[in-house]
Amino acid sequence: MASVAIIGSCDTKLQELLFLRDRVEETAGVKTILIDVGRDPCVHDAITISQAELLSKYVNGKDSSISDLTRGEFVTLMSECASQAVRKLYHQGLIDGIISAGGSNGTSLSAAVMRDVFPVGFPKLIVSTMASGDTRPVVGETDITLMHSVVDVAGLNPILRDILSNAGASIANAALSYATRRDRKTKDAAEEATSMKKWRVGITMFGVTTPGVDAIRSHLESNYPVETYVFHAVGTGGRAMERLIREGQLDAVIDLTTTEICDHLVGGVLSAGEGRLDAAVETGLPNIVSLGALDMVNFGPRNTMPEKHEGRVIYEHNPTITLLRTSPDECREIGAFIARKLSKTKRPDMIEVWIPKGGVSMIAVPGGPFENEEADKALFDAVKSGLSGSGIKIVEDERHVNDGGFAKDIAEALVAKLGLQNN
Repeated sequence: MASVAIIGSCDTKLQELLFLRDRVEETAGVKTILIDVGRDPCVHDAITISQAELLSKYVNGKDSSISDLTRGEFVTLMSECASQAVRKLYHQGLIDGIISAGGSNGTSLSAAVMRDVFPVGFPKLIVSTMASGDTRPVVGETDITLMHSVVDVAGLNPILRDILSNAGASIANAALSYATRRDRKTKDAAEEATSMKKWRVGITMFGVTTPGVDAIRSHLESNYPVETYVFHAVGTGGRAMERLIREGQLDAVIDLTTTEICDHLVGGVLSAGEGRLDAAVETGLPNIVSLGALDMVNFGPRNTMPEKHEGRVIYEHNPTITLLRTSPDECREIGAFIARKLSKTKRPDMIEVWIPKGGVSMIAVPGGPFENEEADKALFDAVKSGLSGSGIKIVEDERHVNDGGFAKDIAEALVAKLGLQNN
């Protein structure tokens, strides 16, 4: 058996939500919990958790009156209430998937609930009119699945019926799969207690650091009880890794590719935000940090590059990505950012910083388009001076970041921190 929570505004979408509920329950072994997050109260036998119940139980001492709230304020309040309700259901093991259907407000509300409450791997699906645009604010660093409604979720018609039917079947079967996996994980956890643990290691990668990451991954998985999780350092990748660390889904990190910091500080399009590097430091995980792809800031197609950067070293990575070579001043700021973040650790023995002096990316090596000794020196010096006295070990290596020997040695540095015996 599996249970799917359906979250939506019953005051305006009841007909569509009931149709969706029926489609979910067409899958044998699946039941539903309908949660009303509408602005106006709605009474119907199919509603499991009403709007009134959410407001009465979960406002945490705030005034539960919503009549004077703006639309944005209401969405924020109701998402907080709904988050508490579904978190309780999740921790009690009473739901195995969640789905919603609606427009911009419904999407914003339900996405906030899904991002706030559920870990990566829990089935989350939103049927939305907003699914064909910029979906980063909706999905964030999670695995929310978006299905474009094509027509508005405003009255049933053949197109919307087909889409809601697909969505209902999708979340129902995902929930059944999740319920089965959850039971299996419980059994596997009991068996793991008497067997060899597999260490979960996160690694950050970019196109220009792929050979190095592949070599690290191969070495670790071939020689040790390790499984690797590779994160594409495009903003969402870094945020996803930070989230998984906090969720306890990673045991260690090789942060080979810290390039998202460049975009955060210089204004590129692939920033992971101010919180990059924080999670591993806060949790004290074994953490090997390197300077992969700190030679570049990412922008879109060439014609989207800000005019202020014209005249600098620019490299067209592909038709949709244009790279700007970081300057010495920018590298100095990037290095200081890394040092400031890492210096906050209470476990300096768990962190090492590896400096690949032969090149921080495959295009920053001698003779490459982004070769720049002055910028590299500014970066390396800023890291070293910023970490002076921190107790964090710094390894200066003459090889480049994709060198096979460098990859093996950086992997072995993590192995040592994990306490694994060298094969």
